[in-house]
Amino acid sequence: MESYSDQELLDLFTDPVQRERAFTLIVEKYQRRLYHHIRRLVISHEDADDVLQNTFVKVWKGLGRFRGGSELFTWLYRIATNEALNFLKRERKNLFRPWEGYERQLEETLESDEHFSGDTILKRLHKALLRLPEKQRLVFNLRYFEGMRYEEMSRILGTTEGALKASYHHAVKKVESYLRED
Repeated sequence: MESYSDQELLDLFTDPVQRERAFTLIVEKYQRRLYHHIRRLVISHEDADDVLQNTFVKVWKGLGRFRGGSELFTWLYRIATNEALNFLKRERKNLFRPWEGYERQLEETLESDEHFSGDTILKRLHKALLRLPEKQRLVFNLRYFEGMRYEEMSRILGTTEGALKASYHHAVKKVESYLRED
């Protein structure tokens, strides 16, 4: 695949003749990273696929209004994050369960997921992450798995860097505590 910069893709998208091609190139460039980000939040492969599809529907509808106030990557991650969090809220609401009950369901999904390719240690890490409050889990995922800088997370989540550092610190301590159990 020919490599395009984000700006080149955005320029292509503004041309009505190239719009669909530009969007296809954006999807090809970012779908894998966004899928893994979403998957770590919603756990289920099928749910992650659905959320990713909804994310790209929103991207298609909003890309014409994207003005470059942030990087394209940041904008896409914000949409994907919001879609994943909204999905989790809807699921919890549909199941009439508090987070603790939904957490157990996500853990069961992780245990039975044939698409999960991690070993026992990685599975324990994911179970530990499911015990975190939503925001701490999100921050941990972005920092630990994505290697994202706090500055970038701040733009995506609309939170101060200091608050993100504190969330990450608390998340790490809770994960370490969980992994020491047994």
